[in-house]
Amino acid sequence: MSVVVAELVRSDFIEGRHHGSVLALEADGSTAYAAGDVDAPMLPRSCNKPIQAVSMVRAGLVLPERLLALAAASHSGEDFHVAAVREILAGAGLDESALRTPEDYPLDDLARDELVRAGGRRDRIHMNCSGKHAAMLATCVARGWPIEDYLVPAHPLQEAIAATFVELTGEPVAKATTDGCGAPLLGTTLRGLAGGFARIATAMEGAEALVAGAIRSFPEYVSGTRRDECALIRAVPGLIGKFGAEACYAVAFPDGRAVALKIEDGGDRARPVVMAALLRHLGWDTGEGIDTDAVRRTGASRVLGGGRVLGELRAVLG
Repeated sequence: MSVVVAELVRSDFIEGRHHGSVLALEADGSTAYAAGDVDAPMLPRSCNKPIQAVSMVRAGLVLPERLLALAAASHSGEDFHVAAVREILAGAGLDESALRTPEDYPLDDLARDELVRAGGRRDRIHMNCSGKHAAMLATCVARGWPIEDYLVPAHPLQEAIAATFVELTGEPVAKATTDGCGAPLLGTTLRGLAGGFARIATAMEGAEALVAGAIRSFPEYVSGTRRDECALIRAVPGLIGKFGAEACYAVAFPDGRAVALKIEDGGDRARPVVMAALLRHLGWDTGEGIDTDAVRRTGASRVLGGGRVLGELRAVLG
């Protein structure tokens, strides 16, 4: 079962609590920290995207690093993200009409407001998963697979992704359903998710190394220029990381240390707070080249009253 992992404090009064589960693995795969049920099935949501990208590269997807990073992204919908999605599609001889993402506004508030002021509306390409979908389509074109049904679980692409998912997580699929973007969603445990990220982060060659390198080199394409996961990746040399809907989060260091967490109520405000606090608790936010202050800023969350700071959302770690 989940445990309290964060609490909202206002004027020294605990106003609310977030429950969740958290797991940190040492480089050898042993447990460095665990709270909650880390071996229970969970849905990683977009934390699965780096694994999906590995499978696409194995299947024949060839993209420059910044576009490969977008294949593993929940992008913010900034102008450069949208332009890059169109670039992936054009390279496959397609346009945005081939996308099967739901119509949506940009994930980033400022990007959404800019789009609306310009007379824009919800569309498929601004949806945060359009980079992954464009890469899926490009993979299908590269392999000669049909594109009309690329989201069907029995499609060769999705079968290949499922096989890669089982291999990298080291576990059978715990649950198969459909993600918010319409693509197949595969479940695992926090242990499986952390292990999968560790395998990608430590790879020295092959598809895993290519995806890890793209995430490290272009975190703004994986995320957005104003997002906490982008700031964390930039602050820790060699780190890879990905957030997912319903407050999932996974990161891995190049030596194989990894963290995976899930906030039970889906409250995303607690996600970066718990991650930053755990890295500090384990001493993993210090070391050569690490911008410790930047890491800790990703977990800063103030509670205001009348414009004054009255407290904080803080992690609870045993």
